[in-house]
Amino acid sequence: MDRCYLDWNATTPLCEEARAAMAAAMDVVGNPSSVHGEGRKAKAVVERARAQVASAFGADGADVVFVSSATEAAALACAGRDLVGADIEHDAVGAWIDPVLDVDQNGRVTVSEPGRTALQLANSETGVVQDLPSGLAVVDATQAFGKIPVAFNWLGCEMALISAHKFGGPKGIGALVIKRGTDLAAQLKGGGQEMGRRAGTENVIGIAGFGAAAEAAARDLDAGCWTKVEEIRNILESTIAAGSKETIFVGKSATRLPNTSCFAVPGWKGETQVMQMDLAGFAISAGSACSSGKVRASRVLTAMGYDERVAQSAIRVSIGPTTSKEDVTRFAEAWLKAYKRHCERAA
Repeated sequence: MDRCYLDWNATTPLCEEARAAMAAAMDVVGNPSSVHGEGRKAKAVVERARAQVASAFGADGADVVFVSSATEAAALACAGRDLVGADIEHDAVGAWIDPVLDVDQNGRVTVSEPGRTALQLANSETGVVQDLPSGLAVVDATQAFGKIPVAFNWLGCEMALISAHKFGGPKGIGALVIKRGTDLAAQLKGGGQEMGRRAGTENVIGIAGFGAAAEAAARDLDAGCWTKVEEIRNILESTIAAGSKETIFVGKSATRLPNTSCFAVPGWKGETQVMQMDLAGFAISAGSACSSGKVRASRVLTAMGYDERVAQSAIRVSIGPTTSKEDVTRFAEAWLKAYKRHCERAA
């Protein structure tokens, strides 16, 4: 049975440009902090990637600090600060904020104090895109970068988070982009790498893949490939809607990422759907999360005003440029068969 990967918001396939850059970096022996020739070659790999990321993210004049992940970037940006946000944030940011901001039924957040606020640009679960005010303390651009036009300099924020594996790069490498002149204390202290913001020998291979993936993602976005992705996503939703009138499409009336569909059939648990689709050959995600083996309702959907019955029933299908119309049609057919069985059991 051919598998069909429909979980791009969790992680994307490694793009060929990143694979090639990483293979080349494997042959670079030196430590980027060493002053000899081998060290300078390694340093050149890191600095080339830094320039690629800055250019792709529209961050000219900002500092790009390489870290292990967007989670580490969030900790570096938020630790020790009195920040507010909303209950729709990813846990990496949610762990550091007071979630007091209001969220409407479309997943949009009302911001009252931008300078104290950490907020995502696009939600990983629903795909809803925020209309961000200028001057935010921290913007989580992890899901948005590479899928929609975004530039750090447009955002007008102090800091932003991005992660390579969300747009064709390798896992285990991310970046915190910092407005130059912003005061920030290092959390990992030691050798003074990354402009004194993040100690530890740089992950040269991962950084090389990060830079190449960022450059490729910006190119593909400019070429319009995500417009085609949105057309395929819409085919998926119209097919599902035609066969299941009770299905709720979360955030459909708001601006969303072009690749993301979050939908729920009240009473049909999301984790059950994920398992059924996995057995049918499709990789998707549930809107609910597991914590210590206990399934809980989606915090994001609850914040948007959905009741627990809906919030426990949501699934997320997220696609990418290599996803075909045939892929989503096959998925819709398999899902609708499972839906019919669910309805028969519930009758």
